[in-house]
Amino acid sequence: MAFPRLLMLLLLAAVALGTASGAASAQSAKPPSSDPLVRFRSSLVPPPAPAEITLRQSVYVPAYSTLVGSGGAAQLKLAVTLSVRNTSATLPLVVEHIDYYDTGGNLVERFVPETVAVRPFGTIEVLIPTDDVRGGTGANFVVDWGAAQPISEPVIETIMVGTSGSRGFAFISPGHPIRVPGR
Repeated sequence: MAFPRLLMLLLLAAVALGTASGAASAQSAKPPSSDPLVRFRSSLVPPPAPAEITLRQSVYVPAYSTLVGSGGAAQLKLAVTLSVRNTSATLPLVVEHIDYYDTGGNLVERFVPETVAVRPFGTIEVLIPTDDVRGGTGANFVVDWGAAQPISEPVIETIMVGTSGSRGFAFISPGHPIRVPGR
């Protein structure tokens, strides 16, 4: 069961790395959009009124924009993609905040300027490019989501992709609900 998922991740890494050099030159020709969700407009629907959102949860998602190796002498830079996937077949998933923090716990960037709703089975993503190492080795996202009625929990994870020499690799880090023990 784990082998097909690993194979898929390796294929995604190969595709991402193979297209990264061509895409980088194409992207440098145009200014980046200030809206990180512009590519996912087809995944969005109008959100419910704030008073209608009765279910809320915060999810902590580890991210690794850099890794340290060789006894601290080498630093490996990674591209990070945060993926938020609505697993409901019938209900929209409300995303109220996507915040990116660095190793010291300082807010680096807020990615959702206003509440959005992801259509059933829809996905939104946020990309941290390889050259953006502001997050460091202990970077993380906090995703605040909700719904107007009970809904299946979304899949929220980060995918890290990088190269070292001629080798490419990718790995995932699942999100964890932020809960207070004893409640």
